[in-house]
Amino acid sequence: MFSRTSIMKSTGNYLIQVERLKKTLDDSDVVVIGAGAGLSTSAGFVYSGERFRKNFSDFEDKYGFHDMYSGAFCHYDTPEEHWAYWSRFITVNRYVAPPKPVYKQLLELIEEKDYFVITTNVDHCFQKAGIDKNRLFYTQGDYGLFQCSEPCCQETFENEDVICQMVERQAGMRVPSVLLPVCPRCGQPMTMNLRSDNRFVEDKGWHKAAERYEDFLRVRENMRILFLELGVGYNTPGIIKYPFWQMTAQNPKAVYACINHGEAVCPDDIKERAICINEDIGKVLEDLR
Repeated sequence: MFSRTSIMKSTGNYLIQVERLKKTLDDSDVVVIGAGAGLSTSAGFVYSGERFRKNFSDFEDKYGFHDMYSGAFCHYDTPEEHWAYWSRFITVNRYVAPPKPVYKQLLELIEEKDYFVITTNVDHCFQKAGIDKNRLFYTQGDYGLFQCSEPCCQETFENEDVICQMVERQAGMRVPSVLLPVCPRCGQPMTMNLRSDNRFVEDKGWHKAAERYEDFLRVRENMRILFLELGVGYNTPGIIKYPFWQMTAQNPKAVYACINHGEAVCPDDIKERAICINEDIGKVLEDLR
């Protein structure tokens, strides 16, 4: 429906657009939030620089990668090293709060509204900020969950206890072999519940969240909806970005808003009902408050 040649970039003066977004937020009956990696980046969950070196300098020295993302795809010498890396990665990106209060700022803006959140993020930041888990759909998994690597079953398993033990007991970039996670159903190695191929497990919780999201949209499809897209890029545009554009086009009462530093765009088809702000998400949320 939309081509890259019909894309319109930022829609004007920053302060005017913030005021317009504030009024739209106030006037909307419904807010549907679509969140990507840029939202967590704005909250301080950066994968490089000092935050990376503070936690992974030993892995950088041995394997030569310079950011957490690259480390996630590294082939480690042993399973014990693999889980030494991943247990630290999960801890700093799932079990600690982000450095900046961006998610809490977002909650303050929407908590009195009828809202739902769909996100490709897997760092649990929405729930850590206090957003109702029944209004959330994590489409791509969760750093806090294991699944069977086969997989032999459509189940996921919470990992906080064993991840904490891995971090506490690792030495020399290795976790104790006894802590290597195995599937309780078949005994095969566990892996992260992250969508990377067709082995990703969509468990009962995933399907219930998907159903709640679909029901939310269906019941409210003709209402005054603000589709608020935050930090979504083009890695998986078919999950949030393109559906938001299409639903805005189909509902004349809807407004599409995109906040994305350097990538705030919309199709010409909906430009009259679009607000595109090329700025740091945290700054915009603060100014909206």
